Amino acid sequence: MDDLERLMAGLDELFPGHALDESLSVTLPAGYAVWPDPGFPQHRPAERPAFWMSEEPVTGDVWARFRAGHSSSGLWPVLLDDSAQPWSAGQIAPEPVAEIATYDPAAFMAEVWTEWHEPPMDITPFGYYSPGPAMPGEPVEDADAAADRYAGHLPGRPLGLVPAGRGADVLAAIGWQGARHHNPLTAPLSAVIRGWEDRFGARVVGIGFDTLDLSIAAPPMTFRHALHVAAEHATFCPEAIVQGPGTLEGHAEQIRGARAWSFHWE
Repeated sequence: MDDLERLMAGLDELFPGHALDESLSVTLPAGYAVWPDPGFPQHRPAERPAFWMSEEPVTGDVWARFRAGHSSSGLWPVLLDDSAQPWSAGQIAPEPVAEIATYDPAAFMAEVWTEWHEPPMDITPFGYYSPGPAMPGEPVEDADAAADRYAGHLPGRPLGLVPAGRGADVLAAIGWQGARHHNPLTAPLSAVIRGWEDRFGARVVGIGFDTLDLSIAAPPMTFRHALHVAAEHATFCPEAIVQGPGTLEGHAEQIRGARAWSFHWE
């Protein structure tokens, strides 16, 4: 059985009737399709599995090969931190990817900001009104190369393959629930990440039960720019600041020039 046949044998449930590009050549580890658990509280009726997952951890090189093949396969790879085992248990609630486009990242940021009658962190120098999304960063590396390099720093995780047109859509497509206590829907968060893909060369590389790991190819390089980005991070994942330095200024120092952004919700 050649590589393509092995790939189709493991993933044909994700794309019923879809023929993958025969130029795709990558060896698929042993794995299985993951369906949402019908008993999960946020479950929506599913017509197909949400994603495919390898049985064993893979190296960053394996992630990079599937990332390179995304344009042919339509499958975005993600390194899964399965310490809490939400994936194999089907504790996921996929949302229609088409809904992501209905959310405006600036409006999402403004809504969260205005709900902070008493901000959970020091938001100096910003006041009552959201500063809105920051300006784009200047690329210091090719975004895909940066993602491949970062994947090499996240070894020892199972591989997930998600039918998604871009990495940002993975959170909604896979049915990730890690930030549900902060935001009841995942699609708005995917919309925010789409903006980061465009402005900062972000790529979704790893996710866990309540964690997210992004590579960054165009990070903010000045303190002022990083401070503006820190305001975005505060509305996306308040814990990044509350459980970190406690201030936007402190978080700005941490992300200035950083080639990866990691988030942890609790």
